Amino acid sequence: VHLVESGGGTVQPGGSLRLSCAASGFNFGAYTMSWVRRPPGKGLEAIAHINNGGESTQYADSVKGRFTISIDNAKNTVDLQMSSLKPDDTAIYYCHADQYYSGDYYDYWGQGTQVTVSS
Repeated sequence: VHLVESGGGTVQPGGSLRLSCAASGFNFGAYTMSWVRRPPGKGLEAIAHINNGGESTQYADSVKGRFTISIDNAKNTVDLQMSSLKPDDTAIYYCHADQYYSGDYYDYWGQGTQVTVSS
């Protein structure tokens, strides 16, 4: 199983970045995909979720209206478009896949990509 994030970097406040997560090795279409971040010195924060069909999305209040999650089941990718970035968005961003199946919980994590918002 592989979840590989890309697209992180350093951007000025107000700028934009697009993160991408490429998935392989599992039944991508059966999983809910999420982006989770860990700001420096803080705990994990789930910021965006999308169901496997792409019809349903959820966002944390901290990113609502600024970030957009999207999924491409043909390419097994999930993207996070981030706009109006703030210094508080500085974090390691992780791609996460999970599902409940027959009473068991399955989840996978990517290695993370650093996003730094600084002037």
